[in-house]
Amino acid sequence: MVNFVIIVIVSYLFGSFPTAILAGKLLKKIDIRDYGSGNAGATNVFRVLGWKAGLSVLLIDMLKGFIPVFFIAPYFQPNPDTVIYYQVAAAVAAIAGHIWTIFAGFKGGKGVGTSAGAFLGLAPLPLLSALLFFVIVVGLTRYVSLGSLLASLVFLLVLLLQKYMFGVAISPVLIYLSIVIVILIWYAHRSNIKRLLQGEENQIEFKKKD
Repeated sequence: MVNFVIIVIVSYLFGSFPTAILAGKLLKKIDIRDYGSGNAGATNVFRVLGWKAGLSVLLIDMLKGFIPVFFIAPYFQPNPDTVIYYQVAAAVAAIAGHIWTIFAGFKGGKGVGTSAGAFLGLAPLPLLSALLFFVIVVGLTRYVSLGSLLASLVFLLVLLLQKYMFGVAISPVLIYLSIVIVILIWYAHRSNIKRLLQGEENQIEFKKKD
């Protein structure tokens, strides 16, 4: 039980690292939440600070989810029969930390990057399939929100196909977690969904703004 608590706390702190906010402070001496969409995530950094800063923030945000799931949880719970439960707890804690970061008044990003990192450690094939779909959608439409929403569904679909069509041994708890995370991502993007439906969503520019 002590190990479980340690995993949750450490994973939450990993997820809480305010990457986008620090990028704004270090690169432009601004609070990224006062610009663009007002969101403390990689997409807004991409929009406000340029693609290099946005990509760097995205990769770090992914590590915030990957490290707790792939390294921290197995270290504290090496038993292969039960480690999945600790990994799921680590994933949830890291994603929660990103969305509600303790280091910035519990106002963080929408959890997509950190979720991607966590699931890269839990289910790499579905995650890579979702990332590929995300790149295609964003490349064609320049709507990052649309890419994120559809990619989350692709991830869940591939995971379900692996388990129920191809017989891959996937723990039910991972299926349940995936469903919860998809719902959470769609809920976090509710304002984006409204703007998409109204034709008012901002498209991303693949160049640095002055």
